[in-house]
Amino acid sequence: MWRPTAIIFDMDGVLTDSEPLHAQATRMLLAAYGVEYVQPAEENFFGLTDREVFRILKRRYGLEEAEEELAVAWCALVVQLLPERLVPMPGAPDVLRALGRERYRLALASGSAPEIIAGTLAVLGVEACFEQVVSGAEVGRGKPAPDVFLETARRLAVPAAECLVVEDSRNGLLAARAAGMACAVVPCRSTARQDFAEATVSLAALTDLLAWLGVPGGPGLHTDRDTW
Repeated sequence: MWRPTAIIFDMDGVLTDSEPLHAQATRMLLAAYGVEYVQPAEENFFGLTDREVFRILKRRYGLEEAEEELAVAWCALVVQLLPERLVPMPGAPDVLRALGRERYRLALASGSAPEIIAGTLAVLGVEACFEQVVSGAEVGRGKPAPDVFLETARRLAVPAAECLVVEDSRNGLLAARAAGMACAVVPCRSTARQDFAEATVSLAALTDLLAWLGVPGGPGLHTDRDTW
């Protein structure tokens, strides 16, 4: 069994069920500009940075405000909502702590802004689990570009071939593969119907990652696709 040196986690949809919170913040923000926001079922913002999302919404609704201004205001709303509305995914934070006990080097690479990442990790109580934390705001492009994963590997000083990425979306999977990294996909409710054909392994739940890696005490493995 291959053992990665480092495991790089996405945050939204992997560690937290954050889409309802993000959608609420978007509705609140756009309502202030007279826009009633209803997210189309086919809309896919997974992995994009906040600025990339508001570049799209600004164009769609003809907003005069700069995308940077909209993104900053949205981030403030999300941070305000986090303490009461954050919902951890099943297995978070226990999976992180179990992997830490096995001496895996853990990092987080998210398209979210640094203040949202910091607030989320604080509410989860897992700041100390990660050796490196990288925001999409710190790199040139959001997912499916590989920038955030390549920067994370650079900061860890670990070759891409020794990294395993844990993702929930196709954009994240494509970014990991473009970075030359293995990818374990754990689809969330919003991404369950996306195409994950290129995944190294597709898991039913975050807790299944422990069994797949052979971590002692991990729960039973339930996979719908294992291509390793």
